[in-house]
Amino acid sequence: MTSPGLALHSRRGRWVVAATVLGSSLAMLDGTIVNVALPHIGEDLGASMSGLQWTLSGYTLALAALILLGGALGDRMGRRRIFVIGTVWFAVASALCALAPDVTMLVVARVLQGVGAALLTPGSLAIINASIQEDDRGAAIGLWSGLGGIASAIGPLIGGWLVESVGWRAVFLMNLPLAVVVVWVALRHVPESRDPDAPDKLDVVGSVLAVLGLGLITYGLIEVRPLFTVAGLLAMAVFVQVERTSPHALVPPSLFRSRVFTAANLVTFAVYAALGGVFFLLLMQLQIVAGYSPIEAGAATIPITLLMLVLSARAGRYAQHHGPRLLMTVGPAIAAAGLLLMLRIGPDASYVIDVLPGVLVFGLGLSALVAPLTAAVLGSVPVVQSGIASGVNNAIARTSQLLAVAALPALAGISGIGVGQSEQFSHGFRVAMLICVGLLAVGAVVAGVLIRNPATPPEDDTVATVPRCDVTGPAVAPGPQYPGPQYPQYHGERGNP
Repeated sequence: MTSPGLALHSRRGRWVVAATVLGSSLAMLDGTIVNVALPHIGEDLGASMSGLQWTLSGYTLALAALILLGGALGDRMGRRRIFVIGTVWFAVASALCALAPDVTMLVVARVLQGVGAALLTPGSLAIINASIQEDDRGAAIGLWSGLGGIASAIGPLIGGWLVESVGWRAVFLMNLPLAVVVVWVALRHVPESRDPDAPDKLDVVGSVLAVLGLGLITYGLIEVRPLFTVAGLLAMAVFVQVERTSPHALVPPSLFRSRVFTAANLVTFAVYAALGGVFFLLLMQLQIVAGYSPIEAGAATIPITLLMLVLSARAGRYAQHHGPRLLMTVGPAIAAAGLLLMLRIGPDASYVIDVLPGVLVFGLGLSALVAPLTAAVLGSVPVVQSGIASGVNNAIARTSQLLAVAALPALAGISGIGVGQSEQFSHGFRVAMLICVGLLAVGAVVAGVLIRNPATPPEDDTVATVPRCDVTGPAVAPGPQYPGPQYPQYHGERGNP
């Protein structure tokens, strides 16, 4: 029996997928496309390295700390409503970013932008899961992931072209027309849905502690203020205790009773910290030291996305049916080898000789790793917990990237330098890449020692088997589907097409 919902081939079903693809692409692109613009932002606003760190970290801080709350709000108040509110919020914050007269105002606007992303990001896949009928849901998720991958592939290239042709402010202004389209389509075509079993109360205390703790740690690392870092760690310790005792915890402690789930998140933390450092510093190295234009720098990393688009689904399918341990061990090691090759990038670096080999090897490593990591997370918990488990995994990935961007410049000796100090930056880039190699090696060792393949593979494909190109976080699985009567919008005035 087919569950209530929209057929993917129906007009309204296609509109639902279009709205969710565009909405999730807004947040996905902003997590990476701004990196291309950082050198020009630094020059135009007179920002030091710490100012550029805050430009990225302000966004990631809000997103990492609030993404689980955003998902909970959608489940309780309506996924379409929160998705639309998040999109509007994101657009307004993008306009503020484009109008920022100095780096301080830009950072404030970026924090607000991250709040909007935390509201709209969790809803995109949940809307597909709730709106599309069961027989078409796998194809819809595959379409959502594939189109999002294409957007991720061309995003840095478009960003580089905008920076070079119009200016860095255009990177933020391009979000406005896209947001208008998303809101119009969502209000006109996307049915509302809720989780009838959502907790009566939200974990507000946990959310506040997460923001406070991560904020203090980030400030302490970027500004090199150890007392603030310690205070942030204490706040996070209180957060853990609150989650252990809360009846409506954002991060259910029961998840970590699974050894594989805990191990997979340790791998996630190490590997995505390395990714955060690489994509923060590589695009700057190409422009500041190698002399690449923004569009050349944006195009330089496209092979990584293309490799992931072609290979990630195959790696996920292999991991789902043969176990994730092998690829989770080999993937980080291959990626680490790619970073060692990137140490050759210096002044007047040749793309074919000095850049492309490292990019290709690094991309192969990521292609082998990201989908099996998701498969390990999903295979370590009951199906009914797949949504929250993958959401926690995604939040941990974003948190590790936040901390990497905050900590690496100080560890590499480039904290506080200007974008014009190319020689010092180049030395720091090499030190930072070696640190990232170490993080990837830790991820490989943890996976090899602690990850265990499941005794029996799942019967059905999961979100781990669709193409995955987003380097800002692992895939998030949709939660359980609820029967049609919970969604009266399916039988309202418009009915099903």
